[in-house]
Amino acid sequence: MHSTQKPRATAPNRRRVTAAMVAERAGVSTATVSLVANGKASGRVSPGNEAKVREAIRELGYVVDGIGSSLARGVSNTVIMVAPDISNPFFATVIAGVRAALGSDYHLLLSVTDAGQLPSADDTRRLLGLRPAGLLVDAPDPSFLEELSAPGPLVLLDAPGFGPEVPAVNLDVAQGARILAEHLAATGHKKVAYIDGITGTTTFEVRRSAFLEAAGALGMEVPEGALAATTINVGLAADAFAEAWPRWKKAGVTAVVCATDTHAYGVLQEARAAGISIPGELAVTGFDDLPYSMTSSPGLTSVHLPGELLGRRAAEQLLRLIVGEDLETQQVMLESTLMVRGSTVGA
Repeated sequence: MHSTQKPRATAPNRRRVTAAMVAERAGVSTATVSLVANGKASGRVSPGNEAKVREAIRELGYVVDGIGSSLARGVSNTVIMVAPDISNPFFATVIAGVRAALGSDYHLLLSVTDAGQLPSADDTRRLLGLRPAGLLVDAPDPSFLEELSAPGPLVLLDAPGFGPEVPAVNLDVAQGARILAEHLAATGHKKVAYIDGITGTTTFEVRRSAFLEAAGALGMEVPEGALAATTINVGLAADAFAEAWPRWKKAGVTAVVCATDTHAYGVLQEARAAGISIPGELAVTGFDDLPYSMTSSPGLTSVHLPGELLGRRAAEQLLRLIVGEDLETQQVMLESTLMVRGSTVGA
C-alpha cells in the first residue's frame, strides 16, 4: 500500500551572498561594494555606481559581515559597556549619551551584572574575546584594574577612588550632597533620616558620607536608627519608609534624604497613602533628577546629575583612545546641581 503522506518540505540551502557576488552583479569592484555597504560612499563613489550597488544588495539580500571583517582586522567596531544592575532609570540617560557620541561607526554592546554585583575583571576578561574596539566600565570594583590585564582602550564611568592616571569621567556627587545639606539646614531642619541604595558602588558611599559630614557640620542630626537601605526599587523604598516612619517621627525627623530619585518616589507614594503632609510635616529629597521628578506631586527636590553628559564624555574619551590620541586630561569631573521643588519648599 502506498503512503499518501507528502514529503516534508526542507528549507532551501541558501548560499551566503558575498561582496564579490554583489560586485559582479553591479559591475563594480569589491572595494566599491565595501564603501557603499559601510556607508562611506560619499565623495568616493559616483552616484551611478552607488545606485547600482544598492540595487544589487537589495536583489541578492547581501548583509555586511561586520564580525568577520572586524576580526580579520584584529579588532571589531564594537564598544562594550559593562555596568552594574541597571534598575536605576538614571542609567538609561547614560546609555543615551554613549550612543550619541559613538555615532554610526561603532556598535554598543551592553553587559549587565547581576543585581548587587559590581563589574568584575573575570567577567570583563571573557568579553575581550570579542575583540572590542574599547571598553566602558561603570562603577567597577576597586580591585578591577589590578585584576584586568591588557584591557586595551578603557574608560571608567562614575568610579571615584581610582588613581589620576586612569581615564575616567566622574560625577561630583559629594558636591551635590553638600549643597543638599545646606538647603535642608537653611530651611530649618534639625533632624533628618537617610535612605541609601544597596548596590555596593562607591558613588553611593561618597554621596552618603558627604551628606552626613556636611549635615553634622551644619548642626543637623541623623538620630540613631534613622539610616535605612534598600535596592533601587519604588515598592521596597515605600515599605522601608512605612516601617521606619513611626520611629523617625517620634525621634523628631522632619526630612528624608534618599540616595536616588527612585527611593524618593517610594517615600512620596507611602507618604500620600499615610496622609503625611509634604513638605509641611516631612521634606523629601532625591539624587539623579530623573524626568519624572519635575512632574511628581509634589515636584521632587533632587541633586541633578548629568547622566547623558556622563555617557557622552566617556564615549568621547574612549574614541580618542581608540584612534591613538592622547587625552588632554585623564580624569573629567562633571558638576552636580540642586533642583529645588515642592517636596522641600511649599508654594
